[in-house]
Amino acid sequence: MRSDPFPVPFPRRLASGERLMWITPERVFYAGLLGEPSMHTRGSLTVHVAAEAPLKLRLQGGEWQTAEVAVVQPGRPYQVACEGRHAIGLLLEPETVDPARLPELLRANGAVRAPAFAAHVRQCHARMVAAGAGLDLRPADFDPLFFGAPLAARPLDPRIAAVLERLRADPSAALSAHDGARQAGLSFSRFLHLFREQAGVPFRSLRSWKRARSLLHHVSAAPPLVDLALDIGYPDSSHFSHSIRQSYGLKPRDIVAGSRKLRVIAQAAMA
Repeated sequence: MRSDPFPVPFPRRLASGERLMWITPERVFYAGLLGEPSMHTRGSLTVHVAAEAPLKLRLQGGEWQTAEVAVVQPGRPYQVACEGRHAIGLLLEPETVDPARLPELLRANGAVRAPAFAAHVRQCHARMVAAGAGLDLRPADFDPLFFGAPLAARPLDPRIAAVLERLRADPSAALSAHDGARQAGLSFSRFLHLFREQAGVPFRSLRSWKRARSLLHHVSAAPPLVDLALDIGYPDSSHFSHSIRQSYGLKPRDIVAGSRKLRVIAQAAMA
């Protein structure tokens, strides 16, 4: 990781005006309230970085670990907590990165000793906040900013890549595995096997995650939750609440309430 002439001390307390979320089609950066989530499962490769105080992480079936950086692989149930109110998170979509060529840090699962990386991420956040309205970012800037270079892309079968593009383009659509198999020209069982092999997670899990991820685009607008559930593809508020809690460990209303002072930067792939 490159050296930085403007270090940010740790721990430090984040003000409400420093809460920020940057969403691209393949990545998310979040600096804000952590809350007290229950055990949950995200579809992304997730990196948690302490912002104010050390993190506590527990993988399903494991012991609590204390760390400044914690990495959780896609589909792994876990719980994260912190004595401070705020934390930083980076989410990487699993189908976009080649696991065999990831930096060693991102191949971990659990607490990681990486103080230089943690300091660098906090420095990046401080600069993003300081830039204010002058912040000029593109989706392609994400990996170089936080990891020093673009992460290696996962090689994909074109048939699976096309189905993945449908999921990303419209996560609210009722795209079934049978629909995906027909589009790919594969048998149902072959499609499910190839999809998991290619994307790194099962079709149903990734479809659920993409829909839950789409909630992030709406949190600062705070629309009525019933309307929001229907808008992003859930048949009713019960399914919506269950799915969001399963993905984030928090109820939708708690996520929206905690995002009232969150600055959201949402970008398309070609922004």
